[in-house]
Amino acid sequence: MADWSAELGSWEEVAASFLGESWCRALTERVKDAYQGEKPVYPPREDLFTALRLTPPEQVRCVILGQDPYPGEGQAHGLAFSVRPGVAIPRSLNNIYKELESDLGVPPAGTGSLTSWAEEGVLLLNNVLTVYGGEANSHKGWGWEEFTARLLLALQNQPRPIAFVLWGRGAQTKGEAAKITDSPYPRLVIESAHPSPLSARRGFFGSRPFSRVNRFLEEHGERPIRWAVER
Repeated sequence: MADWSAELGSWEEVAASFLGESWCRALTERVKDAYQGEKPVYPPREDLFTALRLTPPEQVRCVILGQDPYPGEGQAHGLAFSVRPGVAIPRSLNNIYKELESDLGVPPAGTGSLTSWAEEGVLLLNNVLTVYGGEANSHKGWGWEEFTARLLLALQNQPRPIAFVLWGRGAQTKGEAAKITDSPYPRLVIESAHPSPLSARRGFFGSRPFSRVNRFLEEHGERPIRWAVER
């Protein structure tokens, strides 16, 4: 069985309770086989747990949920909605930047890498962490959904304010399943349409998620997130 414990950083303590369960053992083997197979799998194996590595549970201040990695070559690097530096900015991320500018006056970044957000305590977590190249959502049902739900469930016990930004019905359903509001600590849930070009004008634009997150954090004595993307 593939062992992910050493790659999870501080999340390993959270995951220890389920890594040995049969569904998770099946997931680890299936993912291992996929990376060793002939089809390209994204993100690259070394970037599989980038979101967890950059944003340990004790530093999470905001969670933004995505669906699954970008299926294009060279795009995905383990952070939801983010692409590697130098890669063309996807349309959904471009709309996120438009809303950020409208909300906080932050001009669109010249990079699609959201690494600086992750380092600010924004957990950029996809529902499913791998995908076959050119086949969006192709690893749906492998077990990642349970894996990521268990991680979110563990955030209930983090004793600090945490905001959850849920764009689109998929993310909202995920939040409900993970019981993100069942915590004795302050929690904020922001729901709106997805930033995809197909739905952004149905409630994403004008939702002002960035200022709402920062206002929530400041109301509870925490510093705001620096949303300006580092180049």
